[in-house]
Amino acid sequence: MRRFVLRRLAQAAVVLLGVSLIVFALVQLVPGDPVRVSLGTRFDPETYAALRERAGFDRPLPVQYLTYVGGALTGDLGVSFRSGQPVTTTLLDRLPATLSLALCGLLVALCIAVPLGVVSAMRSGSLADHAATVTSQIGVSIPDFWMAILLILLFSGVLGVLPPSGYVPLGEDPVEWAKHMVMPAVTIGVVSGAILTRFIRAAVLESLGQDHVRTARSKGLPDGLILRRHVLRNALIPIITITGVQLATLLGGVIVVEVIFSWPGLGRLTLDAVLARDYPVLQGAVLLVAALFLLVNLVVDVLYAAVDPRIRYGS
Repeated sequence: MRRFVLRRLAQAAVVLLGVSLIVFALVQLVPGDPVRVSLGTRFDPETYAALRERAGFDRPLPVQYLTYVGGALTGDLGVSFRSGQPVTTTLLDRLPATLSLALCGLLVALCIAVPLGVVSAMRSGSLADHAATVTSQIGVSIPDFWMAILLILLFSGVLGVLPPSGYVPLGEDPVEWAKHMVMPAVTIGVVSGAILTRFIRAAVLESLGQDHVRTARSKGLPDGLILRRHVLRNALIPIITITGVQLATLLGGVIVVEVIFSWPGLGRLTLDAVLARDYPVLQGAVLLVAALFLLVNLVVDVLYAAVDPRIRYGS
């Protein structure tokens, strides 16, 4: 297992290097001068030249890229053009909001998807199966911005029980954190839950058709016992896979939801960086999201061996 993890970490380093190169190249193709944009109406030739020199834009592109990679290896992702703050500090400040939203949204999704998917598979062809299928189709079809607006109108405008936007850190006030978390988490959880429902139903149906499950039923074992001992354990591999994909997607930042709810996460930070031509923040955010994707994939691979003893990662 240790050799497998080390090998995956080495592969992740290569992937991140490739991501940094692609992002750096694409950023150079974006029209407009980021230093000129950051100065706005305060443009001054001397300040402009000093900022370009500090950002390294006066150097050849290969030198700029190598300097950026060298800094990234030490945790230095540059300085934001807009705020003047270190990019690493800015990303770490935004990361807790994204992590909390992604995890809570995934929890909502699992609370929706697991019961619906299991019941739908166990009662295949029944009214409950058709109802679960229609519910998941509706969930996939609902735009997240429309869901967010409806929730705000209902719980903030009509009922007045939840704040319409904003974010409060968990350590500062857990109650207010929970109040601000409900609507964004439900918004992304409904869509993710609808996607997960379909995969869970398919995984459980496939497991139900295996020989050992039919043997257990022929012995007269209760459905609940068969489900716990024989069906769910064998269906965990595809379920873990799609759950990891959904978590990685949420960690990448749900930009529309974060903008609507004024959520200070990585998605909103990336959008602001694009609009402001804040290249250091944009590059750093993309690198961080790529690293989170790779980390989630590694955790999923390790979980495979934990839930299925037949899987062993050797040399």
